Amino acid sequence: MAVSDTTNGDKRERLRGILRECGSVVIGYSGGVDSVFLAKVATDVLGAAHVLAVTGKSDSVASWMEDTAREVAAGFGIPWLEVETREMDDPRYAANPSNRCYFCKNELWGRLSGVARERGFRTVIDGANADDAGDHRPGAVAAEEHAVRSPLLEAGMTKADIREWSRELGLPTWDQPAAPCLASRLPYGIAVTPERLKQVERAELALRSLGFRDFRVRHHGEVARLEVHPSEIARVPPLRARVDQAVRDAGFRRVLLDLQGYRRGALNEGLAATQLVQIGGAA
Repeated sequence: MAVSDTTNGDKRERLRGILRECGSVVIGYSGGVDSVFLAKVATDVLGAAHVLAVTGKSDSVASWMEDTAREVAAGFGIPWLEVETREMDDPRYAANPSNRCYFCKNELWGRLSGVARERGFRTVIDGANADDAGDHRPGAVAAEEHAVRSPLLEAGMTKADIREWSRELGLPTWDQPAAPCLASRLPYGIAVTPERLKQVERAELALRSLGFRDFRVRHHGEVARLEVHPSEIARVPPLRARVDQAVRDAGFRRVLLDLQGYRRGALNEGLAATQLVQIGGAA
């Protein structure tokens, strides 16, 4: 057996052991690659009676992600619950500071911790993985404050590990592009509003219907900045008129193509100069 296979096998066994240690779990379940995978493995290891995958419903979550969460749960026997979250009511979140994710996750983990207490589940867990460790993740602070565990991160599992095992398990999300919340399409400092989020979602749904998979529509007021993954950017010129119309139909007046293409962490470029909003205390 190759060394890489042994290492991967060790990670898998560590993950199973961590889940057994958790006992019974409420999972923050977005419908993304990591949370779907974690919910499936947790159900296999602990049994459905000891797992509850919970999706937070809000304007900041794309409708297709909610659909994916529901469909995968139904198809793979994962107990599922949807709860409404109200991060939009927090003016600190709506102001869209660079630590916006803290306020969103604080709301989410507060709700899920309540669900766990009410239903007798021992541990709340999330889908953070080893590749997330060095990223700008203010939401991880909220997770720590609510005693949320990250079994994938603890087991040392990378996104590549997760995709590989997801494919073996037959999960339809195994090759799904990363899909953070819609608020991540708004540059820091531009207020998060339901109208802006819906505008972004309409534009992105239209582009998905044109066959684009890995991209972002960044909201700059009347201007939409389109980031397309380098592997797909060559598809834009032949579809220029349709792309332009699709994004304009969502309510933007101009569409600009970012020639650097989509890259992870683009929102955080130049972050050092950005002000943070105080975490904790009165709203």
